[in-house]
Amino acid sequence: MPRKSKLLSWLPALNYQVWVLAAGRLLSQTGSGFTLFYAPIFFVNQVGLSATQVGLGLGSASISGVFGRLLGGSFADSQFWGRRRTLLLSAVLSAIASIVLAISSDFPVFVAGNLLMGLGIGLYWPANEAMVADLTAPAQRNEAFALTRLSDSLGLGLGVVLGGLLVGMTGAYRALFVIDAISFVVLFGVVYWAIAESNQSISNHEAIRGWQQALRDRRLLTYAVANVLFTTYLVQINSTMPLYFTNFLSGLPKGFSPPMLSALFTWHMVVSVLCQLPAVRVLNRFSRARGLTLSAVLWGVGFLLVWVTGVVPSNHLLWAILALGVLALATVTYMPSASSITVELAPESLRGVYLAVNSQCWAIGAFIGPPLGGWALDQSPFVAHSLWIGLALSVSIAILVLQVLDRMMQCDLPQDVVRPKYK
Repeated sequence: MPRKSKLLSWLPALNYQVWVLAAGRLLSQTGSGFTLFYAPIFFVNQVGLSATQVGLGLGSASISGVFGRLLGGSFADSQFWGRRRTLLLSAVLSAIASIVLAISSDFPVFVAGNLLMGLGIGLYWPANEAMVADLTAPAQRNEAFALTRLSDSLGLGLGVVLGGLLVGMTGAYRALFVIDAISFVVLFGVVYWAIAESNQSISNHEAIRGWQQALRDRRLLTYAVANVLFTTYLVQINSTMPLYFTNFLSGLPKGFSPPMLSALFTWHMVVSVLCQLPAVRVLNRFSRARGLTLSAVLWGVGFLLVWVTGVVPSNHLLWAILALGVLALATVTYMPSASSITVELAPESLRGVYLAVNSQCWAIGAFIGPPLGGWALDQSPFVAHSLWIGLALSVSIAILVLQVLDRMMQCDLPQDVVRPKYK
């Protein structure tokens, strides 16, 4: 009994609806994990689309995701839609998208499914994070957002593993998309039955005008500059690093084998999951901007270790383990702080719109990161190795921007108020 009490005391004391949202997200991300790694294989090798067509189709989700985020921010803040209805709409669109992908047998239908999926996911994030902010006190928000991201990571990891087992036993790729659709139906049920609307503060017209206010907020735009850098860093882990570790390890012509790459990225995920909540409790001692500064330093160290992995003549595996471990810490210190600082900047009535701006930074980073990394890896080994040095040096820009932001936020406080530490 004492051991159980000790475990419960270690868990964050959050509103039950935050836990319900996290559980729903865990289930839906497990479904998404089923399709994440296997969709390109299926549509190229079995449906017969070209790799270029699959790349264009998957990329179309980012385009519709931009519009989804625009709508999601306004809908989440509006009286008619609110957070809850926006989440329900997101789940419906995502479920339909999975079914469209399950029956897809040509390029136009494949693109249609991805466009719907991008729209559904774009609607989801501003509404979800606004609701989490509504249901938590400022001192709890880092932990609440960390729980959301933890559910994301766990769900995707479980989905990838279970999807691989299912495909290995049955070869039924289309079943993966059906399972993904079912997971979004489950998310719809969770939100419909267990979640109450947390905010209906302004009219639909005012929600649309909120974008004008957000885009005139110098603090938010300053933060967005740093956030685009962070999201560009994040996508390098999945888009550029695997190919770099395969083709550009000095003294190791064939690079790491696929099983070794899988093990390394599993290590990265495990460190992220295990360290997410402990890292948040350390970050609560600092202001949000300083927490993000710590993340920037870790990104810089991690990229330097990736460079070392590529250029050293031996012990590549040891350096890669260190690099991905540090980058996991950089990720867990970034994720909750990014959402928390956005909520801190936002007027309460415009949380959805402000969080939509935060989410748009992810879309921009996803647009910049893969082409940048791909271009570097198409050049000489010197350029490929230098990419990581360049990324490490760019961290100084993020740190400078965050220092400016921290001063701006301090200046906005009344002179007799000291910014609290989030204990």
